[in-house]
Amino acid sequence: MRSYVSEFVGTALLLAIVAGSGFMGESLGAGNAAVALLGNSIATGAGLYALIVLLGPVSGAHFNPVVTLMFWKLGHLNLKKMLGYWACQFTGAIVGIWLTHLMFSLPIIQESTKVRTGLGIWASEFISTLVLLAVIHIGDKEAKDKVPMLVALTVTAGYWFTSSTFFANPSVALARSLTNTFVGIAPSDVLGFVIAEVLAALVMIGISPSSKQKS
Repeated sequence: MRSYVSEFVGTALLLAIVAGSGFMGESLGAGNAAVALLGNSIATGAGLYALIVLLGPVSGAHFNPVVTLMFWKLGHLNLKKMLGYWACQFTGAIVGIWLTHLMFSLPIIQESTKVRTGLGIWASEFISTLVLLAVIHIGDKEAKDKVPMLVALTVTAGYWFTSSTFFANPSVALARSLTNTFVGIAPSDVLGFVIAEVLAALVMIGISPSSKQKS
C-alpha cells in the first residue's frame, strides 16, 4: 500500500510543480514565454530530483506509466502492481492539476485550448520518451545512486531541446489537458502524444533484455 500511496502522491506533486511553476513563471514574466519556460524547467527539475530521492526507496518513484511498463517488462514488478501504479499515476496527475488551480484561485475544472500537434511535435515526444527511458534504464544498471540527478537534469534539458517540451509521460499529457494555463495541451492533441510515448516505450522494451517477472 505504501508504494501505491507513494506513486499517487509523487505524481500529484509532480503535476502541481509543473503546472504551478508554469503559471507563476508566465504571471511574473509578464507574458514572456522564455522566462516562463525557464522558471518552469528549473522548478520541475528541482522538484523531480527531490521526489525521486525521497520516494524512490518506497515505490521506485516512477510517476509515469511508460516507466512502470518498462520496469514491468524488466521484471521489477508484477502485472497487478503495474496496473495499480497506472491507476495511482493517472489519478494523482489529475489531482495535482486540481491542487494547482486551488492554490492559485483558478476554476478547478478547466479544459486547455493550447494546440500542440503535428509531425514535429509527435517526433519530439517519441524522442523525448526514448531518451528518458534510456537514461533511467542505463542509469539503473550503471549509476543507480545518480538516477535522481540524471532524470532531473534530462527533464530540465528536455524542456529546451524538444519542440514538445518533453512531456514523455501519458499521465502528464492527460492531466495537462485539464488546465488552460501555460502548460496545457488541447484534449484533442493528447492522443498523438500518448501514441508517440507508448511507441517509444515499446521500442525501448524491444531492445532491452527481459528478465523473469516477479510474482
